[in-house]
Amino acid sequence: MKKALIVRHVPREGAAGYLQPIEAAGYVIERVDVASADFADVDLCTPDLLIMMGGPMGVYEHDIHPWIPLQIEKLAARLEQDLPTLGVCLGSQMIAAALGARVYPGGHMELGFAPVALNGAGADSPLRHLQDVPVLHWHSDTFDLPAGVDLLASTEYYAHQAFRRGRNLLALQFHAEMGEDSRFEDWLTHFWADLDIARQCGIALRQDHADHGPGAVAAGRAMIAEWLAGLEV
Repeated sequence: MKKALIVRHVPREGAAGYLQPIEAAGYVIERVDVASADFADVDLCTPDLLIMMGGPMGVYEHDIHPWIPLQIEKLAARLEQDLPTLGVCLGSQMIAAALGARVYPGGHMELGFAPVALNGAGADSPLRHLQDVPVLHWHSDTFDLPAGVDLLASTEYYAHQAFRRGRNLLALQFHAEMGEDSRFEDWLTHFWADLDIARQCGIALRQDHADHGPGAVAAGRAMIAEWLAGLEV
């Protein structure tokens, strides 16, 4: 059986809607938390598919989170072998760092449901399923575009919303996996300070989640299913 490993940086940020297409593609899913003592011994080159999810920490916060340099080192070894890898939000920033790019505060809290603008490469990629679909954004960090990748999508405040390298590497700054997961309520209550920074109303976000969430998840699942079907392994 093919194995997929999900790296969780905080328990409340899991693969959510992406689980369905990953399992449908024949993967047996395992999980590891970076806070676990087992993480130091995990070989990220072993799984057939690696999925790295989001988290509130910054890639540059090595002094606060000493596991970050280790994860980047392990990830760089995997990417050097061009093994199938998906990164979401913090996961996409980890990929950028592992490819040698700078990750840094973006100066704007992007929070809420909105579409991403696809460029030509994005429209000709699995992201085509997201065309005009509002998806969840929740971040304030960004990164320089790594060398050798193709930019796929942007927003007004963040030019680097998604990129790919060949068929096996996909990095997504946004959360098209979120929209039907009950943990969204946990995000609203646990990350309440972000709402204040972004001048967002929790009541309005709950309504947007109800209105746009199912469509975002359906589009996100179609995107991931197409990406998995095109892997070169």
